Amino acid sequence: MIEVRGLRKEYGAFVAVEDSSFTVDRGEVFGIIGPNGAGKTTTLKSLAGLLEPTEGSVEVSGEPADARETRRRLGFLPEESPLYEEMTAVSYLEFFADLYDVPDDVATTRIHDALDRLELEHRRRAIGDMSKGMKRKVAIARSLVNDPDVLVYDEPASGLDPLTTNYIIEFTKELAAEGRTIVFSAHNLYHVEEVCDRVAIMNEGRIVAEGALGDLRDRYGATEYRVFTTVEVPGASAEGDRYRRVVESMADVESVRKAAVENGGAIDDIRTVEPTLEGLFLDLADSEGRGHSDSEATEA
Repeated sequence: MIEVRGLRKEYGAFVAVEDSSFTVDRGEVFGIIGPNGAGKTTTLKSLAGLLEPTEGSVEVSGEPADARETRRRLGFLPEESPLYEEMTAVSYLEFFADLYDVPDDVATTRIHDALDRLELEHRRRAIGDMSKGMKRKVAIARSLVNDPDVLVYDEPASGLDPLTTNYIIEFTKELAAEGRTIVFSAHNLYHVEEVCDRVAIMNEGRIVAEGALGDLRDRYGATEYRVFTTVEVPGASAEGDRYRRVVESMADVESVRKAAVENGGAIDDIRTVEPTLEGLFLDLADSEGRGHSDSEATEA
Protein backbone atom coordinates (compact mmCIF):
# COMPACT_ATOMS: atom_id res chain seq x y z
CA MET A 1 0.00 0.00 0.00
CA ILE A 2 2.76 2.48 0.98
CA GLU A 3 6.37 2.10 -0.10
CA VAL A 4 9.12 4.54 0.85
CA ARG A 5 12.52 3.95 -0.75
CA GLY A 6 15.67 5.87 0.11
CA LEU A 7 13.80 9.02 1.15
CA ARG A 8 16.02 12.06 1.59
CA LYS A 9 14.79 15.61 2.12
CA GLU A 10 17.08 18.61 2.26
CA TYR A 11 16.28 22.19 3.22
CA GLY A 12 19.32 24.00 1.89
CA ALA A 13 22.31 22.57 3.75
CA PHE A 14 20.11 20.93 6.40
CA VAL A 15 19.17 17.27 5.90
CA ALA A 16 15.81 16.63 7.59
CA VAL A 17 15.41 13.00 6.47
CA GLU A 18 18.16 10.73 5.21
CA ASP A 19 17.97 7.34 3.52
CA SER A 20 14.63 6.28 5.03
CA SER A 21 12.92 3.18 3.66
CA PHE A 22 9.86 1.31 4.91
CA THR A 23 6.60 -0.21 3.74
CA VAL A 24 3.10 -0.13 5.21
CA ASP A 25 0.65 -2.89 4.31
CA ARG A 26 -3.02 -2.40 3.55
CA GLY A 27 -5.06 -2.16 6.76
CA GLU A 28 -1.99 -1.70 8.95
CA VAL A 29 -1.36 1.05 11.52
CA PHE A 30 2.24 2.18 11.29
CA GLY A 31 3.73 4.53 13.88
CA ILE A 32 6.59 6.96 13.35
CA ILE A 33 8.12 8.24 16.58
CA GLY A 34 11.17 10.24 17.57
CA PRO A 35 12.34 13.37 19.38
CA ASN A 36 11.68 16.86 18.07
CA GLY A 37 13.65 17.42 14.88
CA ALA A 38 13.94 13.70 14.13
CA GLY A 39 12.28 14.06 10.71
CA LYS A 40 8.82 12.70 11.55
CA THR A 41 6.73 15.57 10.19
CA THR A 42 8.87 15.84 7.04
CA THR A 43 8.32 12.13 6.45
CA LEU A 44 4.56 12.42 7.00
CA LYS A 45 4.27 15.43 4.66
CA SER A 46 6.20 13.47 2.04
CA LEU A 47 3.70 10.60 2.42
CA ALA A 48 0.85 13.08 1.97
CA GLY A 49 2.40 14.40 -1.26
CA LEU A 50 3.01 17.85 0.21
CA LEU A 51 6.82 17.71 -0.04
CA GLU A 52 8.89 16.56 -2.98
CA PRO A 53 11.77 14.28 -1.96
CA THR A 54 15.29 15.49 -2.68
CA GLU A 55 16.12 11.86 -3.38
CA GLY A 56 14.25 8.58 -3.24
CA SER A 57 10.57 7.89 -3.79
CA VAL A 58 7.26 7.67 -1.94
CA GLU A 59 4.44 5.63 -3.48
CA VAL A 60 0.89 4.87 -2.39
CA SER A 61 -0.73 1.90 -4.13
CA GLY A 62 1.95 2.05 -6.80
CA GLU A 63 1.42 5.74 -7.59
CA PRO A 64 3.60 8.70 -6.58
CA ALA A 65 2.43 10.32 -3.35
CA ASP A 66 1.91 13.67 -5.09
CA ALA A 67 -0.20 12.22 -7.93
CA ARG A 68 -3.72 13.64 -8.21
CA GLU A 69 -5.37 10.25 -7.84
CA THR A 70 -3.29 9.48 -4.74
CA ARG A 71 -4.42 12.69 -3.05
CA ARG A 72 -8.04 11.74 -3.69
CA ARG A 73 -7.53 8.48 -1.83
CA LEU A 74 -5.58 9.92 1.09
CA GLY A 75 -6.58 11.91 4.18
CA PHE A 76 -4.00 14.05 5.99
CA LEU A 77 -4.21 15.51 9.48
CA PRO A 78 -1.27 17.82 10.27
CA GLU A 79 -0.19 18.58 13.82
CA GLU A 80 -1.16 22.22 13.34
CA SER A 81 -4.40 22.43 11.40
CA PRO A 82 -5.71 26.02 10.95
CA LEU A 83 -9.42 26.03 10.07
CA TYR A 84 -11.64 28.66 8.43
CA GLU A 85 -12.98 29.97 11.72
CA GLU A 86 -15.83 32.04 10.28
CA MET A 87 -17.40 28.88 8.81
CA THR A 88 -19.50 26.36 10.68
CA ALA A 89 -18.27 22.76 10.89
CA VAL A 90 -20.83 21.67 8.31
CA SER A 91 -20.13 24.45 5.80
CA TYR A 92 -16.38 23.90 6.20
CA LEU A 93 -16.69 20.18 5.48
CA GLU A 94 -19.07 20.81 2.58
CA PHE A 95 -16.45 23.14 1.10
CA PHE A 96 -13.80 20.41 1.22
CA ALA A 97 -16.21 17.78 -0.10
CA ASP A 98 -16.79 20.05 -3.09
CA LEU A 99 -13.03 20.30 -3.67
CA TYR A 100 -12.95 16.49 -3.86
CA ASP A 101 -15.97 16.47 -6.23
CA VAL A 102 -18.03 14.44 -3.76
CA PRO A 103 -21.70 14.50 -4.87
CA ASP A 104 -23.87 16.67 -2.59
CA ASP A 105 -26.08 13.85 -1.31
CA VAL A 106 -23.06 11.62 -0.60
CA ALA A 107 -21.23 14.50 1.07
CA THR A 108 -24.17 15.31 3.36
CA THR A 109 -24.44 11.70 4.54
CA ARG A 110 -20.69 11.31 4.93
CA ILE A 111 -20.23 14.60 6.82
CA HIS A 112 -22.99 14.00 9.34
CA ASP A 113 -21.96 10.38 9.80
CA ALA A 114 -18.40 11.47 10.64
CA LEU A 115 -19.61 14.19 13.01
CA ASP A 116 -22.01 11.74 14.66
CA ARG A 117 -19.22 9.25 15.21
CA LEU A 118 -17.02 11.99 16.61
CA GLU A 119 -19.90 13.14 18.83
CA LEU A 120 -19.64 16.74 17.66
CA GLU A 121 -22.99 18.23 18.59
CA HIS A 122 -22.52 21.94 17.84
CA ARG A 123 -21.86 21.47 14.15
CA ARG A 124 -23.71 24.67 13.17
CA ARG A 125 -21.56 26.78 15.49
CA ALA A 126 -18.79 28.96 13.99
CA ILE A 127 -15.49 27.10 14.20
CA GLY A 128 -13.87 30.14 15.80
CA ASP A 129 -16.19 29.72 18.79
CA MET A 130 -15.29 26.07 19.30
CA SER A 131 -12.95 24.54 21.88
CA LYS A 132 -9.62 23.09 20.79
CA GLY A 133 -10.97 19.56 21.11
CA MET A 134 -14.00 20.37 18.95
CA LYS A 135 -11.76 21.95 16.31
CA ARG A 136 -9.61 18.83 16.27
CA LYS A 137 -12.69 16.70 15.67
CA VAL A 138 -13.63 18.94 12.73
CA ALA A 139 -10.13 18.51 11.31
CA ILE A 140 -10.41 14.72 11.66
CA ALA A 141 -13.79 14.80 9.90
CA ARG A 142 -12.15 16.81 7.10
CA SER A 143 -9.58 14.02 6.65
CA LEU A 144 -12.46 11.59 6.04
CA VAL A 145 -14.64 13.64 3.72
CA ASN A 146 -13.19 11.96 0.61
CA ASP A 147 -13.56 8.46 2.16
CA PRO A 148 -9.80 7.76 1.91
CA ASP A 149 -8.08 4.37 1.92
CA VAL A 150 -4.99 5.86 3.56
CA LEU A 151 -4.82 8.22 6.54
CA VAL A 152 -1.72 10.14 7.65
CA TYR A 153 -2.19 11.51 11.18
CA ASP A 154 0.43 13.76 12.78
CA GLU A 155 -0.21 14.16 16.53
CA PRO A 156 -4.01 13.73 16.26
CA ALA A 157 -4.52 14.27 20.01
CA SER A 158 -1.86 16.93 20.59
CA GLY A 159 -2.64 19.35 23.43
CA LEU A 160 -6.10 17.99 24.16
CA ASP A 161 -7.65 17.15 27.53
CA PRO A 162 -7.46 13.47 28.62
CA LEU A 163 -11.11 12.71 27.84
CA THR A 164 -10.96 14.09 24.28
CA THR A 165 -7.56 12.50 23.78
CA ASN A 166 -8.88 9.08 24.74
CA TYR A 167 -11.88 9.52 22.46
CA ILE A 168 -9.70 10.39 19.45
CA ILE A 169 -7.38 7.44 20.12
CA GLU A 170 -10.37 5.08 20.26
CA PHE A 171 -11.76 6.62 17.07
CA THR A 172 -8.43 6.04 15.33
CA LYS A 173 -8.59 2.39 16.36
CA GLU A 174 -12.09 2.17 14.88
CA LEU A 175 -10.81 3.55 11.56
CA ALA A 176 -8.07 0.92 11.56
CA ALA A 177 -10.64 -1.80 12.25
CA GLU A 178 -12.45 -0.71 9.08
CA GLY A 179 -9.39 -1.70 7.08
CA ARG A 180 -7.94 1.74 6.43
CA THR A 181 -4.17 2.07 6.25
CA ILE A 182 -2.97 4.56 8.88
CA VAL A 183 0.41 6.18 9.42
CA PHE A 184 0.39 7.68 12.89
CA SER A 185 2.76 9.87 14.90
CA ALA A 186 2.49 10.96 18.53
CA HIS A 187 4.83 12.12 21.28
CA ASN A 188 2.75 10.17 23.82
CA LEU A 189 4.16 6.70 23.27
CA TYR A 190 1.37 5.06 25.24
CA HIS A 191 -0.98 6.16 22.44
CA VAL A 192 1.38 4.65 19.87
CA GLU A 193 1.42 1.34 21.74
CA GLU A 194 -2.39 1.42 21.92
CA VAL A 195 -2.89 1.98 18.20
CA CYS A 196 0.06 0.78 16.13
CA ASP A 197 0.91 -2.63 14.68
CA ARG A 198 4.47 -1.62 13.81
CA VAL A 199 6.63 1.41 14.52
CA ALA A 200 9.67 3.15 13.10
CA ILE A 201 11.87 5.00 15.57
CA MET A 202 13.58 8.03 14.02
CA ASN A 203 16.50 10.05 15.33
CA GLU A 204 18.44 12.81 13.57
CA GLY A 205 16.65 12.15 10.28
CA ARG A 206 17.25 8.41 10.18
CA ILE A 207 15.21 5.34 11.06
CA VAL A 208 17.20 3.64 13.81
CA ALA A 209 14.78 0.76 14.47
CA GLU A 210 11.62 -0.57 12.84
CA GLY A 211 9.29 -3.49 13.44
CA ALA A 212 6.38 -4.91 15.39
CA LEU A 213 6.28 -3.82 19.02
CA GLY A 214 6.88 -7.34 20.28
CA ASP A 215 9.86 -7.81 17.96
CA LEU A 216 11.39 -4.51 19.08
CA ARG A 217 11.01 -5.53 22.72
CA ASP A 218 12.70 -8.87 22.00
CA ARG A 219 15.49 -7.23 20.01
CA TYR A 220 16.28 -4.19 22.11
CA GLY A 221 14.58 -4.61 25.48
CA ALA A 222 14.98 -6.85 28.50
CA THR A 223 12.24 -8.28 30.70
CA GLU A 224 12.76 -7.72 34.41
CA TYR A 225 11.53 -9.92 37.24
CA ARG A 226 10.95 -8.19 40.55
CA VAL A 227 11.20 -10.91 43.18
CA PHE A 228 9.90 -10.20 46.68
CA THR A 229 11.11 -12.40 49.54
CA THR A 230 10.18 -12.72 53.21
CA VAL A 231 13.84 -12.65 54.27
CA GLU A 232 16.89 -10.74 53.12
CA VAL A 233 18.86 -12.31 50.26
CA PRO A 234 22.09 -11.11 48.56
CA GLY A 235 21.46 -8.10 46.30
CA ALA A 236 17.98 -7.39 47.70
CA SER A 237 16.74 -4.11 49.14
CA ALA A 238 14.29 -3.71 51.99
CA GLU A 239 10.79 -2.67 50.94
CA GLY A 240 8.35 -2.47 53.83
CA ASP A 241 8.26 -5.77 55.69
CA ARG A 242 9.83 -7.73 52.84
CA TYR A 243 12.80 -7.57 50.41
CA ARG A 244 13.02 -6.95 46.67
CA ARG A 245 15.56 -8.27 44.20
CA VAL A 246 15.44 -7.39 40.46
CA VAL A 247 16.73 -10.09 38.07
CA GLU A 248 16.62 -10.71 34.32
CA SER A 249 15.91 -14.44 33.92
CA MET A 250 13.90 -17.26 35.44
CA ALA A 251 17.19 -18.96 36.32
CA ASP A 252 18.00 -15.91 38.46
CA VAL A 253 14.55 -16.13 40.03
CA GLU A 254 15.30 -19.73 41.04
CA SER A 255 18.61 -18.61 42.58
CA VAL A 256 16.75 -16.01 44.64
CA ARG A 257 14.27 -18.71 45.77
CA LYS A 258 17.07 -20.99 46.90
CA ALA A 259 18.78 -18.15 48.79
CA ALA A 260 15.52 -17.29 50.53
CA VAL A 261 14.92 -20.91 51.56
CA GLU A 262 18.49 -21.21 52.88
CA ASN A 263 17.82 -18.14 55.06
CA GLY A 264 14.57 -19.62 56.40
CA GLY A 265 12.21 -17.68 54.14
CA ALA A 266 10.43 -17.91 50.80
CA ILE A 267 9.40 -15.95 47.74
CA ASP A 268 6.37 -13.81 48.57
CA ASP A 269 5.63 -12.39 45.10
CA ILE A 270 7.06 -12.14 41.56
CA ARG A 271 6.22 -9.30 39.20
CA THR A 272 7.16 -9.34 35.53
CA VAL A 273 8.00 -5.96 34.00
CA GLU A 274 8.03 -5.87 30.19
CA PRO A 275 10.08 -3.20 28.38
CA THR A 276 7.92 -0.27 27.27
CA LEU A 277 8.08 1.50 23.92
CA GLU A 278 9.12 4.64 25.78
CA GLY A 279 12.02 2.81 27.40
CA LEU A 280 13.13 1.34 24.07
CA PHE A 281 12.87 4.75 22.41
CA LEU A 282 14.93 6.49 25.09
CA ASP A 283 17.61 3.79 25.00
CA LEU A 284 17.86 3.82 21.20
CA ALA A 285 17.83 7.60 20.90
CA ASP A 286 20.50 7.87 23.60
CA SER A 287 22.74 5.22 22.03
CA GLU A 288 22.37 6.78 18.57
CA GLY A 289 23.19 10.19 20.00
CA ARG A 290 26.31 8.83 21.70
CA GLY A 291 27.26 7.03 18.49
CA HIS A 292 27.10 10.26 16.47
CA SER A 293 29.04 12.12 19.15
CA ASP A 294 31.74 9.43 19.27
CA SER A 295 32.11 9.36 15.47
CA GLU A 296 32.21 13.13 15.27
CA ALA A 297 34.86 13.24 17.99
CA THR A 298 36.92 10.62 16.13
CA GLU A 299 36.64 12.49 12.84
CA ALA A 300 37.57 15.75 14.54
